[in-house]
Amino acid sequence: MRLLNTQTLRLEDFASDALPPYAILSHTWGNAEVSFQSLESGNYASQGNGYLKIRGCCKTALLDGFEYVWVDTCCINKESSAELSEAINSMYRWYSDSDVCYVYLSDVPRDRTIPIVEGFSARETSIVKSRYFTRSWTLQELIAPQSVIFFDKDWHELGTKASLSRLITYATGIQTEMILNMVGLNAFSVAQRMAWASKRYASREEDVAYSLIGISEHADALW
Repeated sequence: MRLLNTQTLRLEDFASDALPPYAILSHTWGNAEVSFQSLESGNYASQGNGYLKIRGCCKTALLDGFEYVWVDTCCINKESSAELSEAINSMYRWYSDSDVCYVYLSDVPRDRTIPIVEGFSARETSIVKSRYFTRSWTLQELIAPQSVIFFDKDWHELGTKASLSRLITYATGIQTEMILNMVGLNAFSVAQRMAWASKRYASREEDVAYSLIGISEHADALW
């Protein structure tokens, strides 16, 4: 597994049986993401959103005492079909094995005026309406980790998966017991799991199928 050093921003490889504690990022892709090749060569915009997102993740992890983070944009060499295939099949386990998952909501600024959903504050409304809850890949990234912390666009903490469980259930339709990891995936039928994914989408049609591997094959992963 390849991890990003939070102090040097250099990539380091680790054997699966010798992994250090690590934080993992869950997010939606945007413009100017930093790829493996870009990070290795230094060919990226230092003020681009992709780089600033990685910097914010590393800074947050370092403050939390983590020397390493995993970020999908730069920790996978997507030009290698073998490595990409391994990553797709390992994704659920990598999120499940992480010490903490940081969910970065890039479309939730500190102050935002939008029509309020009944029963929620303005802040809560901006969270439940986030694009994050509509993307295919973020489903398993939300379910698999035990510890999940949400952040807004400027890396201010919004709450945890536990403290925001009411909002997450509203936004996703996922039962609270699953959000809080009180039960494993095997407590829910395949049909129920597919229902969680039915309103989500990906940029490429094949990614929808790939993103379901974790929740369909790891029914007992939390036990």
